[in-house]
Amino acid sequence: MKLLIIRHGDPDYVNDSLTEKGWKEAEYLAEMLADMNIDYIYTSPYGRARNTASATLRKLGRTAEVMPWLREFDIFIDRPDDTTKKRIPWDWLPADWTIHEEFYSKDDWHKNRLMAEGNVYEEYRMVTDELDALLARHGYVREGGYYRAERPNHDTIALFCHFGCEAVLLSHLWNVSPMVVWHGFCAQPSSVTTLVTEERRRGIASFRMLAFGETAHLKAHDEEPAFAARFCECYDDETRHD
Repeated sequence: MKLLIIRHGDPDYVNDSLTEKGWKEAEYLAEMLADMNIDYIYTSPYGRARNTASATLRKLGRTAEVMPWLREFDIFIDRPDDTTKKRIPWDWLPADWTIHEEFYSKDDWHKNRLMAEGNVYEEYRMVTDELDALLARHGYVREGGYYRAERPNHDTIALFCHFGCEAVLLSHLWNVSPMVVWHGFCAQPSSVTTLVTEERRRGIASFRMLAFGETAHLKAHDEEPAFAARFCECYDDETRHD
């Protein structure tokens, strides 16, 4: 099985849609995906993800199944550096989260006080349980840290979603803490992450990444990836710090 996790195009967050650049990214993405023999397409209910998927669906003459759990991982918690407003749990400053050893543990990351108070793990488990239910529908059943290949196949499944959600999915498939993925990776708008199953022993499969955050469809049109999800490369840059 091949799994494509696709982040939405450059977002217009105010209107939950795409910017002009985002719509252009979606069209370029559709050109690439049209050649990939995608068997099943699922999308977040949020407008920016559905709009991104719409270009591909139109090109393929297909429809997508909307999955509520593919929405952005947008529950909110207090953050150590600013308790005046709630923030997403996957955007901590490096000096704050790296000092907590539990954040590096797949079993203990959610035991941090602020994570526990915000019921982050309950939301995380909901998303990962739904992912496992979907994979079971397609022949791969979670068993401990791997998947039992009950109906092994070469199907390609596309998931149109959001970066925070993508990091949750990857952390579960890899059995690692999501904090490491949230803060160590950055999937640019309209990028494609590709994973494939490996069944080295009959009936025992795991997901291995072939490419993360691929933007070849943008390079083919000399289109620079949007900056969304990134922070300033140097402090004095005129790009976002928070």
